[in-house]
Amino acid sequence: MTTPGVRAAGGVAAAAVAVGVASLVGAAFGPEADVRTAVGSSVIDLTPGPVKEWAIATFGTADKLALAVMVLLTIAAIAAVAGLAETRRRPVGSIAIVIAGGIGCAAVLSRAGSTGADIIPTLIGTACGVAVLRILQSDRLDGPSSETGTDPGRRRSLLTIGLLAAGAVSGVAGVVISRLASSVAGDRDAFALPRIDTPAAPIPESVQPKGVELPSWVTGNDDFYRIDTALSVPQLSRSEWRLRIHGMVDREVTFTYEDLDRFEVVEKVITLTCVSNPVGGELISNAVWTGYRVKDLLAEAGVRSGADMVLSMSVDGWTAGTPVEALTGDDALLAIGMNGEPLPIEHGYPARLVVPGLYGYVSATKWVTALELTRFDRAQAYWTRLGWSARGPIKTASRVDVPRSGQDVALGPVTFGGVAWAQNRGVRSVEVQMDDGPWEQATLGDSYSGDTWRMWSYAWEARDTGFHTITVRATDDSGYTQTPDRADPVPDGATGWHSITFAVK
Repeated sequence: MTTPGVRAAGGVAAAAVAVGVASLVGAAFGPEADVRTAVGSSVIDLTPGPVKEWAIATFGTADKLALAVMVLLTIAAIAAVAGLAETRRRPVGSIAIVIAGGIGCAAVLSRAGSTGADIIPTLIGTACGVAVLRILQSDRLDGPSSETGTDPGRRRSLLTIGLLAAGAVSGVAGVVISRLASSVAGDRDAFALPRIDTPAAPIPESVQPKGVELPSWVTGNDDFYRIDTALSVPQLSRSEWRLRIHGMVDREVTFTYEDLDRFEVVEKVITLTCVSNPVGGELISNAVWTGYRVKDLLAEAGVRSGADMVLSMSVDGWTAGTPVEALTGDDALLAIGMNGEPLPIEHGYPARLVVPGLYGYVSATKWVTALELTRFDRAQAYWTRLGWSARGPIKTASRVDVPRSGQDVALGPVTFGGVAWAQNRGVRSVEVQMDDGPWEQATLGDSYSGDTWRMWSYAWEARDTGFHTITVRATDDSGYTQTPDRADPVPDGATGWHSITFAVK
């Protein structure tokens, strides 16, 4: 008699084969047929906003890995129950696999650019999963082997393990083949950024305070934060890329990558911030961007009177709503380069939006393919449908980077430091409070522009051992001092002073 553990393992093996075969066959159809990504992306889309915010706050830039692990664990748990429910006469588990396959097909069809043919790999994988579950319930596995005398329970267990391994190998092979087939890494490597017509002002060394280990003033591409809803990074080549500008325009236009050559190439240094950044968080980075002024592209289409929002769309269907005035200034870019090289694929290659002064959820569309001129009272973007504010100006904020929370500090002189930001306004001053003492002025690194963060340092004499607290606040160039009142990132960005507790020993 088959034990419950073996039956549950059989369900997991069947699910592994179903997903693995679907992944392997899907590699021949293209990324739109990837049922794993489709299901994971649908989970992201259907997850309530507060839950998404919790996931970002908890896992940070590892949120997609956490989601993938949770989806796999959920599939395994459901599959185990299906295996327990499956009997020779009552194929309850098989029916569950068919239902799961139907859900997978629906997820595939819901993705941007998918066609009816893209569900074929999921259908094949589902059929294989059902076949495996039925095989593991076969009477032929119950009798002892006449040649070897192998115990039927052991034979069933070995077959289950073998099928589980086969499913896992198929899945890995499918992922590897699919990535190799769809990758635009070669396209990116073959691309040389165009000559810059209007370079950014030189960055003086004085923007980085001396004597304190702060982040690099320009964030390296590998260290730049990444928060988006793309479970699988979109792969879009320059030859395939199109930018459609439509809606409330005088004439609809569509640009190819080659069409961009007639526009002026500009370079800007801009700090980007995620609306999910908590007080003291690290979802903020600064880079040198190369691209084209969005206002020049919009001018080709002609923005009609009354349009107050641009609904930008990514190739995977994600949208952001940006005020028209933010995209018709000199600083908003259709960026194609980052820190002197083509955009990294995970940061939007071949083209993305970079808009200073606005949180990324309303401005920083990666893999951008469409700009629709519309109105805020007519359309909602991805995050605003989930409860975030329609407009997302970045709030004045600051952070302590040195010391880290819980760090030990030696007696004697020590230099602390951190960063402050107030994009579109600039940082006028940063003040530091030690324990319950008075607020004192920190020393600021030179200001580069109102669109970039500003670093600060503070010299302190550690005289008393024990625990101490350092608190920071910033004042922007408009005269506004950041509020001490704590607020969560939802709906329009976190507020509050950042404090760190450390020990002097």
